[in-house]
Amino acid sequence: MTVPSSLQQLIQALKVLPGVGPKSASRMAYHLLQRDQAGAANLAHAIEYAMATLSHCRHCNTFTEAEVCDICADDERSRRQLCVVEMPTDLLMIEQTLAYQGLYFVLMGRLSPLDGIGTKDIAFERLLERASDGEVEEVILATNFTVEGEATAHYLAETLRARGLKVSRIARGLPVGGELEHVDPSTLAQALVERRGL
Repeated sequence: MTVPSSLQQLIQALKVLPGVGPKSASRMAYHLLQRDQAGAANLAHAIEYAMATLSHCRHCNTFTEAEVCDICADDERSRRQLCVVEMPTDLLMIEQTLAYQGLYFVLMGRLSPLDGIGTKDIAFERLLERASDGEVEEVILATNFTVEGEATAHYLAETLRARGLKVSRIARGLPVGGELEHVDPSTLAQALVERRGL
């Protein structure tokens, strides 16, 4: 039995989602068509609407429906600090802490030479322009603690320091309330290396 081309196209479209392989995409497609056609229509409409209305903030590069996002438009936020994150979801996580009142810049990715992702594939030039605007005094690098995130932070730090900017990196280590016996050795080792005085 051959799969109808429209169904095959739907399955292929679903495979672009992170962590979704051929089997998962096939299950999702059949579910949407068999059991939740209203949900499928809502999903299609929501994707279409988001594609039509969202763009990148002129200042920080996150997604917004206006030219400038709410955070960048907020006059109460400090213009002296710029926190650099990989994705908008990282920005949202930092915002949830209520511990940071500066501005952001979203790279929309990270450097990964093995995957062919270089400075032209992330918003590197826009970041340099934003960080060099005369208002920013400190750039806080909050990329993920992966090999690619660390490489991105290192490259950005070198480039930004060369422009005379103060550059810092978010700390890493043990989670609040965590017990030592449940922490992996590399996290514990990093916490020991990055210990601070009391």
